[in-house]
Amino acid sequence: MTNRLSKAPVMILAAVVSLLVGCGGDTEVKVVDFSQTVNVEQPARLASATDSFRVAVGAMISPRETVHLYHDLLDYIAEKMGREIELIQRKTYGQISALFTTEEIDLAFICSGPYATGKERYGFHALAVPQIHGEHLYHAYLIVHKDSPYKVYSDLKGKIFAFTDPDSNTGRLVPAYWLSLQGETPENYFSRTIYTFSHDNSIMAVAMNLADGAAVHGQIWEYYNERNPVYTSKTRIIKKSTGFGNPLLVAAQHLPSQTKKDISELLFVMHQDKKGKKILDELLIERFVTPDDRWYQPIVAMKQKCDQTQQTCHDAAKPQKQTVVGRIHACSRQWIADLSARHPPLQCQSL
Repeated sequence: MTNRLSKAPVMILAAVVSLLVGCGGDTEVKVVDFSQTVNVEQPARLASATDSFRVAVGAMISPRETVHLYHDLLDYIAEKMGREIELIQRKTYGQISALFTTEEIDLAFICSGPYATGKERYGFHALAVPQIHGEHLYHAYLIVHKDSPYKVYSDLKGKIFAFTDPDSNTGRLVPAYWLSLQGETPENYFSRTIYTFSHDNSIMAVAMNLADGAAVHGQIWEYYNERNPVYTSKTRIIKKSTGFGNPLLVAAQHLPSQTKKDISELLFVMHQDKKGKKILDELLIERFVTPDDRWYQPIVAMKQKCDQTQQTCHDAAKPQKQTVVGRIHACSRQWIADLSARHPPLQCQSL
């Protein structure tokens, strides 16, 4: 059986930094893309949808690492289900979710954040959740460079902070939620924020001093710290979040109910199969278990709190804008008065 994963060409790209406009404030927002990326065949309507599964993988790790780590797992599913696999990758979680609305994918490994906040909108059907070290939960790690003086989150005020994805739970929502408890927003708190679009990239950003701090998926940090600590060894964890339901495999609404059931049952017993267990061991996964939406409810609550804080800060900024306009008018009147008196105009340094 031919697997389309084997056709994915790899292309190493140099670091690319593009400037974006920050939302809701003057904070400079940058997107950092210094990962090794992968060119993957674009999704196409297949001649027979029954012969293939179109599978998307959210960019929790960089594209190169995604292909490396997920290849054997997807091959296993394809073999057991008698299907081919077409791997689809996109840069952001939002782009992956959008593929569900156009029925361009059948399955996806997605982050907990997009699942919790987009389940109703995109019709995600949870199939299976990985259990790691006996836990179906994971934590966000707030990391800094090991040689930095930063010891607590507040030490990063006015610094450069790395987010993974705008829709990421650990990589964006959790650190924003911590700030919302203080009535702060990332736009006002940090001097600059960057988006790396994967957790391994955020770890690299801190290790290479491209960012002063970052929030990353704890299991991904632990994975690299055990298997390849070249970058994690240069970072230090200063804060951990409460637990959230692990990222999970979801199916699209159009996929037949029996097919969804078959995939779930396949994954639930994968650890009992010699070949399956070897693949899971490589991923540091003990087994797959049945998802429970209660594990993801805290994410929804955090999102609501962050939205409230964002709105409050936005409303509070309105009078300030009026005050600035008043200063401009006052300065203009003074300038006219001085001009009439044949004096040089005043410099509005307060602005």
